[in-house]
Amino acid sequence: MLIAGPTASGKSALALKLAQASGGTVINTDSMQVYRDLRIITARPTPDEEAQAPHRLYGTVDAAVNFSAGAYVEAAAEALAETREAGRLPILIGGTGLYFKALTRGLSAVPKIADAVRDEVRSRLDRDGVLALHAELARHDPEAAARLAPADRTRIARALEVVLGTGRPLAHWHNHASPPLLPPDDVVAVFLAPEREALYGRIDARFAAMLRAGALDEVAALADRGLDPLLPAMKAHGVPALIRHLRGEITLDKAAALGAADTRHYAKRQFTWFRHQLPEFRWVRPEEAGALLNAVIPGRA
Repeated sequence: MLIAGPTASGKSALALKLAQASGGTVINTDSMQVYRDLRIITARPTPDEEAQAPHRLYGTVDAAVNFSAGAYVEAAAEALAETREAGRLPILIGGTGLYFKALTRGLSAVPKIADAVRDEVRSRLDRDGVLALHAELARHDPEAAARLAPADRTRIARALEVVLGTGRPLAHWHNHASPPLLPPDDVVAVFLAPEREALYGRIDARFAAMLRAGALDEVAALADRGLDPLLPAMKAHGVPALIRHLRGEITLDKAAALGAADTRHYAKRQFTWFRHQLPEFRWVRPEEAGALLNAVIPGRA
C-alpha cells in the first residue's frame, strides 16, 4: 500500500489508522523524516503514534549524511523484507516523489562518486558560485545544464560531480535503471489531494504549532553542529529561515512566515510532480480516504 500526498494532507493519520486496522507496518517514504535531528520541524510521527503500530525508517539517519534515493531504496528493501516475513502489510507513506518513483520504476545506476570529487565540486560552488558551475556543466553535460535552472545549486553540483566522477552524463545513468522494488501493477497507490486553500491554511497552522512544540530549539541544535549547508537536512522546510533568525538576520515572525511559505510552495510542487511523474497514483480527497480500508483489508466491509 502506497500513500502519497502533499505535506499536511493527513497521510500519517491515514497510514496509522490503516496499520492498526490491518496489522500493518508504516514505512517512511519521506526524505526529511529519515533524519533523527529533525522530528518536530519535519512533522515526524510522535513517540506515542509510533507506539501504536510498527514504524520503520523514521529518524534513522544522522543529519551529517547526504542520504540519497539509492540509500533509501536499500533501506526500504530491508524494511519490506522484514515486514513481509512478519506477515504484516507494508504501508509506505510520504511525500517524496523521487522515492516513490525509485521504488516503482527502478533507480538509475549512478555509481558512487568519490569523496574527493564531491568535495572539490562543493568547494568550488562556495568559492566560484553556482553560475560558474552551471557554465562548466554546460560544457560537460549540455543536456543536464539546459534542463536545470542556473540557480539550482544542489542539482547543478550533483550533475557536475556525476559527469566529472564517471566520465558520463546523468542521462546515460538514468537510461540504465535497476528493476523496480515495487512494480506499479503489484501495489495499491493513492495520492491524497485536499482542496488547495484548506491545505495551505493547515500548513500555516502546523508551522505555528511546530514552533510552539520546540522547533526553534531543534533547529538551534542542528545549527550548532556547523554542518555543510548543502546537506539535505540543512534545507528542510523552515530550517534555513529559522537559522537566519538564530543568526539575528530576521525576526522570528519573519522566519515563520518564510518557513510556512516555503512549505506551501513545496506542496504546490508535489501536486504537479505526482500528476506528471506518477500518473498511476489514484487521487482521492482526504475525507474519502477512509474507504481505502475496504479496498486493502480482506474481509472489511
